[in-house]
Amino acid sequence: MKKSESFAYHMYLKKTIKRIKHKIELLGETNLELFTFLNVRFLFSLLLFFLILTFFKYGYILAPISTILFYIVIEKIVLDIPIKKRGKKLEDEAIFFFEILSLTLESNRHLKGSLELTSHNIDSELSSEFKKTLIEAKMGKSFTESLISMKERIPSDSINSIILNLTESSIFGNNITETLNNQLDYLREKKLLGIKAEINKLPTKISVLSVLFFIPIMLLIILSPVLLEFLLG
Repeated sequence: MKKSESFAYHMYLKKTIKRIKHKIELLGETNLELFTFLNVRFLFSLLLFFLILTFFKYGYILAPISTILFYIVIEKIVLDIPIKKRGKKLEDEAIFFFEILSLTLESNRHLKGSLELTSHNIDSELSSEFKKTLIEAKMGKSFTESLISMKERIPSDSINSIILNLTESSIFGNNITETLNNQLDYLREKKLLGIKAEINKLPTKISVLSVLFFIPIMLLIILSPVLLEFLLG
């Protein structure tokens, strides 16, 4: 272990390190490193604190409040929001992936063989995660352990529920097809509800746009004769 990492382990709380590490894993393929994020966030928080303390009249009040807000918000921007977006993307991909997997299983293939065939014929991020899982199984881990590890990298409860069912099927050898189809119905319904929710938000968004753009333009048109008269004397 590098000295800088060893020092960082003593500098930050274990639960903080564990939480951030898990969130970075949920991002999937990323160049973001655990201690890089922690150290940069800490240094910028210190810098922000001393800048506000130095240059603002009520810095002794604003500095701690601003620093705490920055500390919380930066994690949401860098980690939480991308994780949420990735979860939605994986769920969109999951419908097609698991539909093909279900059809493959119905052709009397075993689970592991069906996953190999499906993942190698579909190009998606979810497919890449299953490929990684299958590689781990070939490198020494059991297939069940590899599926359990995969759950730690997926930011979607719906997909993790399917992975749990696949894990149980791998252990007990029970038929997964019916359960998989039920989970697919749930994913389709969830996607449909999401689309309906976005449609329901449209009137509000249009109203906001009207207030911001159209009403000022209308006022300008109505008041333009008065403004011209005032400008021209």
